[in-house]
Amino acid sequence: MDAATTRRRRLRGAAWAHAVLAIGVLIFFLPIWITLVGSTHDTATIGRGDVPLLPGGEAIANYTAAWNAGGGRYRSAPAGLMLGNSLLMAVLIAGGKIAISLISAYAVVFFRFPGRMLAFWTIFLTLMLPVEVRIIPTFQVMVDLSLVNTMAGLTIPLIASATATLLFRQFFLTIPDEYVEAAKIDGAGPLRFFRDVVLPLSVTNIAALFVILFIYGWNQYLWPLLIVNDRGLETIVVGLAKMIGSGDTQNEWNVIMATAVLALVPPVFVVVAMQRWFVKGLTETEK
Repeated sequence: MDAATTRRRRLRGAAWAHAVLAIGVLIFFLPIWITLVGSTHDTATIGRGDVPLLPGGEAIANYTAAWNAGGGRYRSAPAGLMLGNSLLMAVLIAGGKIAISLISAYAVVFFRFPGRMLAFWTIFLTLMLPVEVRIIPTFQVMVDLSLVNTMAGLTIPLIASATATLLFRQFFLTIPDEYVEAAKIDGAGPLRFFRDVVLPLSVTNIAALFVILFIYGWNQYLWPLLIVNDRGLETIVVGLAKMIGSGDTQNEWNVIMATAVLALVPPVFVVVAMQRWFVKGLTETEK
């Protein structure tokens, strides 16, 4: 087989691969495009089922209405308020999960104490419990602590993370023992070793986990729906669900679509802004 034939086959294979990828991208992007275009038309156009594929001229009015007043059958909270609540909740959940997981994984890996592995496996076994199993007792605890309709009640039960603890533990186990011995020779205590050695080595892993946990916190629906009935603490995911009524004629689809587009902006921004760190944290193995 000559070089020209090999090259043609390689190009043909690459063309098929790119064609399949392009079709996949179009399939996933089409609903987003329809939502984006629908958010620029008036209610009557969408109500007739006549959603064009090109943007209209009502974008400013629709996005202004969604941001300042909300919409839908049940008149949800303004999108600006809900976005702020969701952003604060997602950041607190992601930051809290990372902080607690770092400390717990550090204790399990670098300290020797009775029941160390029992503590780790107890944390790990919580992965086996579905959210629905824990949600009623967790809600009762929040009621007893008077944390219903508070940001603390919205975020604290979601902060503990067995998954992040497991991932940090596996990463810490790859840190060479020579680093520990060198720190001891230099007189560094546990806190200094954690601050000066472990944390700098964990930056890319922290960044990757932050992206994953931020999306996790942003997409929360069941717990915010249960713990919050104050419109001032309503999150964007819950608000979007409340905006949709039982019949199409009752829905302000243009405002709903504008709110949905606004809800996409923060997570997309986080993923794009931290993409390099995210990929590096998932693929980097050398310390």
